[in-house]
Amino acid sequence: MLKKSVYLQIVIIFIGVVLISLASAFFISSSFFHYEVIFDEEISNMSSGVAEIIELTDVDDLPQLMDTIKTYYFNAVIVSEEGAMIGENSPFANEVSQAIVHQVTSLNQGETYILPYEHKDAYRIIGIPVSIVDDEMHALFVFVNYEEEFESLQKVVFFTLCLVLMIGSGLILLASRYLVNPVKKLTNAAREMAKGNFSVRMETKKKDEVGELISSFNHMASEVEKIDQMREDFVNSVSHEIQSPITSIRGFTKAIKDDVVPKQHQKEYLDIIYQETERLSRLSENLLRLASLDSEQHPYRPETYRLDEQLRRTVLATEPLWKEKSIYVSLELEKAEIYADQDLMGQVWVNLLTNAIKYTPENGQVTIEIEREMRGLVVRIKDTGKGIPEDSIPQLFDRFYKVDKARSSAVEGNGLGLSIVKRILTIHQYSIEVMSEEGNGSIIMVRL
Repeated sequence: MLKKSVYLQIVIIFIGVVLISLASAFFISSSFFHYEVIFDEEISNMSSGVAEIIELTDVDDLPQLMDTIKTYYFNAVIVSEEGAMIGENSPFANEVSQAIVHQVTSLNQGETYILPYEHKDAYRIIGIPVSIVDDEMHALFVFVNYEEEFESLQKVVFFTLCLVLMIGSGLILLASRYLVNPVKKLTNAAREMAKGNFSVRMETKKKDEVGELISSFNHMASEVEKIDQMREDFVNSVSHEIQSPITSIRGFTKAIKDDVVPKQHQKEYLDIIYQETERLSRLSENLLRLASLDSEQHPYRPETYRLDEQLRRTVLATEPLWKEKSIYVSLELEKAEIYADQDLMGQVWVNLLTNAIKYTPENGQVTIEIEREMRGLVVRIKDTGKGIPEDSIPQLFDRFYKVDKARSSAVEGNGLGLSIVKRILTIHQYSIEVMSEEGNGSIIMVRL
């Protein structure tokens, strides 16, 4: 709603701050002008000029001079030490006491005395010693009333402050729109993302906080788009991996049920059904394992154990697989210990070795070795298989990714084995590298 918009809030806050500032400035300046002493010097100089004129004027002409001075918006009165006054009709004469008269006449020639002004009234009274009538010292008091000038000054200040308010309000309206527009666009882009449009992006040339926010939004949208694509690919892959064996099982089961398959061939078809159910079982097991590894609740129990012994046990456990293909397995293992979850790392070696055996032709060779480096241990698993295309290496650890999709039905697997390996190694903060050349086999290096 408009009432809750950032744009309106900025404008209201700015105008409120300006109004408070202007009101405070107006009242402070008014008090400042009342108390301001910088005018005192000018008034003193003016009073000194009046005193010089009086001293040059005949005594008989002084009353006329006093009347003339009144026409210039200030009054003057001359008081003798005995209390006699010239210009008694001055409205400020009653503020001059005999003690003040004595204090003024005691001043040196040219010195002035400014009476205290305690009531913030817009006038000043300046006392100056003057010599008249046989050089007898008198006190000249000049009364300067600048109330009208002060009211005029207040009007000018008030008009100026109002002008500042109007111009500032207009500028803040424009500036607020400039600041708020990116936020509005960002809100609209977020709504588009909420509708499922993850391709939305925003352009910005700003380097401030708003620009950083937009850049962060674009990065988030890009990552969400990737995740959405991964989710879609994952669903499609799972659907395909599940649908394929189910279709085979349903078709062969219906054929046997309808006596389409002769009895002497039924065992062959039942073996196929059994293999497909195993394939489904492996798929569900791997999916559950991946889900468990992705969750923060997966048990992680590290301990110190012999890595070389674990690798030997893995080779023995996979003996039926490499013996069936007459593959020669070579071990170059020195004594080595690591601190890791033994069960999880056992899954890593089983998956990597099974994968190497799977893609190594008959009478081929698989070599497993441990090498010490300055930063730790490196386990290398080499095979003499057909190798991996260079453009496929970065995708090897993606879920359901298969290098040779045309042979995926011939070679058992669902494309999750290496994903599980990658996830387990990430949990341990280990790394894995793949070096391969088509026709020359592959080398898998696990850095511990």
